[in-house]
Amino acid sequence: MRRRRRRTSWERSSSLIVSSAKPRALISVSDKTNLDKLASGLVALGFEVISTGGSAKFIQDKNIPVTSVDSVTSFPEMLDGRVKTLHPGIHGGILARRENETHMKQISEHNIDLIDVVVVNLYPFRETVLGGKAFEECVENIDIGGPAMIRAAAKNHPHVSVVVDPNDYDELLENLKKDGSNLDFKKLLAWKAFQHCASYDASVAEYLWQEDSIGHGKPAPEKTVSMTLLNELRYGENPHQPAAVYSDSTLAESSGTGVARSIVHHGKEMSYNNYLDAEAAYSCACDYPSSDRTCVIVKHTNPCGIASESATGGDLLEAYRLAVRADPISAFGGIVAFNCTVDEEMAREIREFRSPTDDETRMFYEIVIAPSYTEKGLEVLKGKSKALRILETKPRAADAPMGLRQVGGGWLSQEPDSLVPEDIEFTSVSATKPTEDQLEALRFAWRAVKHVKSNAITVAKKGKLLGMGSGQPNRVNSVRIALEKAGDDVEGSVLASDAFFPFAWGDSVEKACQAGVKAIAHPGGSMRDQDAIDCCDKYGVALVTTGVRHFRH
Repeated sequence: MRRRRRRTSWERSSSLIVSSAKPRALISVSDKTNLDKLASGLVALGFEVISTGGSAKFIQDKNIPVTSVDSVTSFPEMLDGRVKTLHPGIHGGILARRENETHMKQISEHNIDLIDVVVVNLYPFRETVLGGKAFEECVENIDIGGPAMIRAAAKNHPHVSVVVDPNDYDELLENLKKDGSNLDFKKLLAWKAFQHCASYDASVAEYLWQEDSIGHGKPAPEKTVSMTLLNELRYGENPHQPAAVYSDSTLAESSGTGVARSIVHHGKEMSYNNYLDAEAAYSCACDYPSSDRTCVIVKHTNPCGIASESATGGDLLEAYRLAVRADPISAFGGIVAFNCTVDEEMAREIREFRSPTDDETRMFYEIVIAPSYTEKGLEVLKGKSKALRILETKPRAADAPMGLRQVGGGWLSQEPDSLVPEDIEFTSVSATKPTEDQLEALRFAWRAVKHVKSNAITVAKKGKLLGMGSGQPNRVNSVRIALEKAGDDVEGSVLASDAFFPFAWGDSVEKACQAGVKAIAHPGGSMRDQDAIDCCDKYGVALVTTGVRHFRH
């Protein structure tokens, strides 16, 4: 018979019945960060460490005592490693309730020793998928034994500490040094373990549904959204609203993609509204081709200034100035975004530029965001203000994930509006045909109108936004506001509308023609499209249809 050892104070205080010679920890991890520190710490506390395959070899190579799982189960790893720990010798030791005499009698009868700590993290499924690996390799990276051990240990958390995150190793060791009986800590570890498995399974399910032979491009009948807390925020849109920012767990942490995962080089803590405005500014900037360096200025999620170097003969500094001058009052306190590297010269322009409405006042911004900065560019920008937030992030991938928006009792889901002018056919429907310069200006205006809140109107010339109207209950007011902002520059300009014009005479189209707009783009599709054509023909204005609407609510 196996000789039973004297119980420790930890075990006696927990009313445990113990059958193993010493406390045991099972380790099976893909991420081996600080694994040597954990294993040596456990051994120093008197634990027997048992482990599988690569984890066991890693521990052994560090000259730390380790017992292989197959010596515990008396069964070799098989099926190319698919079966390692799926054995009563492992799961009995994890799941046995120490206060339950029947459980303890059964594991004693089968010579099963208890397992007190389970440290597991899972096969790198997400990283394999994001690495573009073949379907078969992705499937092989779906962990089976790992989730089973994690769930078993989390279920039995009053008796077993389960750890899935290397960041918890130090606290685990500290807890075990005391007596290991902190139930609140074990509950927290159990919550984290179940959440870890839920997130992992959600990634697998989403990947399988995206296969054309399964999902067929249709919405999934069930969906689980996996998110990871990045930061608690001071408050939400208003001070009385608690808020936080989460990262998309379907993206690799190293991807550096998206505003939420921006590198913050400088400045005050980001707020809820800062994130919304930064997203609006950067998504608009990145819609313009990187070959045409572009500056976008946003206020309250609407672009109030946009200009590309194509409007200035390749001068990015002048493009920035044009973006500010489009609406300098709104630009003050706004967000500045670029689709290109910000160098020292551009940084100095941002730092020193005076408000067009007040020569004594330098322009103030909440955020500057770009895909990259030169070393000197960063240094100069940091000197503008202690508060200025300087963000760096890669442009959003072309295959951006589904958009989600919560409504009472549920969620709305949609594919992102990824269409750009190159994807659209601009069809001339008027007697007057647009010139090549007008078509180029219309494409610029069409990119902009996609990022303006509906009802949306943009007035532009080649490479620069002159004025925009947004968020009005009717299109007439949006046109009026856009024309007013364009001012005297409206003569010879173009206009884009995010949706069709339901009326023409005495309405939006005629007001634009009378103001000096020379070309108009709208989706078309109204029962009164002919009225818009007739109105443009009367004033000699070119009218094109796109067949695509760009509502943004």
